[in-house]
Amino acid sequence: MRALFLRDLRLALRAGGGFGLGLAFFLIVVVLVPFSVGSDTGLLSRIAPGVLWLGALLACLLSLDRLLAVDFEDGALDLLATSPLPLEGIVAVKAGAHWVTTGLPLVLAAPVFGVLLNLPTQGYTVLVASLLLGTPALSMIGAFGAALTVGIKRGGLLLSLLVLPLYVPTLIFGAEAARRAADGMDASTALMLLAGVSGAVLACMPFAAGAVLRVNLR
Repeated sequence: MRALFLRDLRLALRAGGGFGLGLAFFLIVVVLVPFSVGSDTGLLSRIAPGVLWLGALLACLLSLDRLLAVDFEDGALDLLATSPLPLEGIVAVKAGAHWVTTGLPLVLAAPVFGVLLNLPTQGYTVLVASLLLGTPALSMIGAFGAALTVGIKRGGLLLSLLVLPLYVPTLIFGAEAARRAADGMDASTALMLLAGVSGAVLACMPFAAGAVLRVNLR
């Protein structure tokens, strides 16, 4: 599993479809928001948590179509399916590599981009904590969607349509936690709910993705 994880990291960094593209998209979203809503700093402060979370969520979508499609096209996925590794573990490792190359950079960049939206000082810590808790679930749900659409040509749009509704609970609790902290309120309840959602996703989705992948590889 370690070799597979390191291989996926190298492929993602070499292809440039994760780290750089996700950060660039995140930055574009944050920069364009003030142009669309105006330069009112009070308004920007109120919407900053939701905008940052939405930008991170959409940035995670960009590289999902490559999560399993590349290995399917070159036959590597068939070899992995016949290896001693269970498909559930393979999907979990690929989701982990996706999070390291896409989700983790977004978490680290969020405080810097928060300055551009005038995010209140007290909101930064909880914003980072909520993204740390929520972005692994986004990658795991994305891996499930990639397993559903593997083998479908130009399945990127279908993949996005499938996973976006599943992202809603994570988005709601993550943005709510950051908003409460920015307003000086207690965000512990929202963070615990977010942790519960992420824990359920990480526990269940690998098995669902593995089952779907077995059907699609027959």
